[in-house]
Amino acid sequence: MAQKVQVVLVDDLDGGEATETISFSVDNVAYEIDLSADNAAKLRSELAEWTSKARRVTSSKRGSSRPRRADSGKVRAWAKENGYDISERGRISTQIREAYAAAH
Repeated sequence: MAQKVQVVLVDDLDGGEATETISFSVDNVAYEIDLSADNAAKLRSELAEWTSKARRVTSSKRGSSRPRRADSGKVRAWAKENGYDISERGRISTQIREAYAAAH
């Protein structure tokens, strides 16, 4: 039996439909928030005063169990081929990542 899974991102600020996940870090604490295009633009606008004056920092390369971005494309392609409903952008659900890992 085929199974179709649809992942819908919900805007963490207002509960509407989110279109992207934004990652940021403050005081060595990393955060992710799902936002609509409008709320993402507002967040970027609010942060612009500080980010325009700040220095960019490159992170050290550490081992991670999280797949690299290049792997996300492979996961999305596999999910589509296997009947999962997955968006072109945004977070890939744990269920889909686990199914992909089990198949490979």
